[in-house]
Amino acid sequence: MNERKKVTLPMLFKKVSDDQPITWLTCYDYPTAYLQEQAGIDMILVGDSLGMTMLGYDSTLPVTMDDMIRHTQAVRRGSPNAFLVGDMPYMSYQPSVETAIRNAGRFMAEAGCDAIKLEGGHAMADRIRGIVDAGIPAIGHLGLTPQSVSALGGFRVQGKSAALAKKILDDAKELEKAGAFAILLEMVPDRLCKLITERAENCIIMSLGSGPDAHGQLLIYHDMFGLYPKFTPKMAKVFGNAGEVILNGLKQYAAEVTNKTFPSPENWFGMKDEEFDELKKLL
Repeated sequence: MNERKKVTLPMLFKKVSDDQPITWLTCYDYPTAYLQEQAGIDMILVGDSLGMTMLGYDSTLPVTMDDMIRHTQAVRRGSPNAFLVGDMPYMSYQPSVETAIRNAGRFMAEAGCDAIKLEGGHAMADRIRGIVDAGIPAIGHLGLTPQSVSALGGFRVQGKSAALAKKILDDAKELEKAGAFAILLEMVPDRLCKLITERAENCIIMSLGSGPDAHGQLLIYHDMFGLYPKFTPKMAKVFGNAGEVILNGLKQYAAEVTNKTFPSPENWFGMKDEEFDELKKLL
């Protein structure tokens, strides 16, 4: 495709006003970022989910700021024009507003991010406000928040009761008032997501497993291509089983090396007979 214009905040808000859904995917490396750039994906999230999808942890908690910066730098090199969001890892913002601002600034200065994302509602509103006041665009994250999964009782839908739904709705409004330009709703009921979207005044609402009525959709890249071996969540649609293709290729490679059908002459480099003869004389 032709090189596109850099995606900016005004462009995202224009898509909302034009009723055009925003596309958002996770990404953790250069080659995948290059492909997402060519596909014209609007937003890329370098999620702390890389702890599970790329580093093999059972949760996102062990991920460090240095992990996030390294992967985000690679993604920016692969996708110079997508709206790039750095995901604040566990304990990079919870201790204090100052800590949050400092680490958000690292994403902007060291990795060329356009915004950051952090988890939590009322308790984290002051972090959002501080980051935004420092001139850094910020995205909130409500519903299933993986860094708090132990407190939430596991990976399950959040806000199914009226009382819990009201809390998420109130948290969304508080994050919006604190300055969040967008909020990700992960695994909340579709009607709750629709309510929050309808009530948002100057805030983009994005859905991850929360129904079709948000301003756009986020998916985990590894889920949509069968690349995460442990499970495929209900909210993910498999758009192509790349994991199966890669596995079959690996098995074929192992078989061909074992039975000596790989490599074949087109896979190696030769040497002129006279040069080889001269080499043998030199030995």
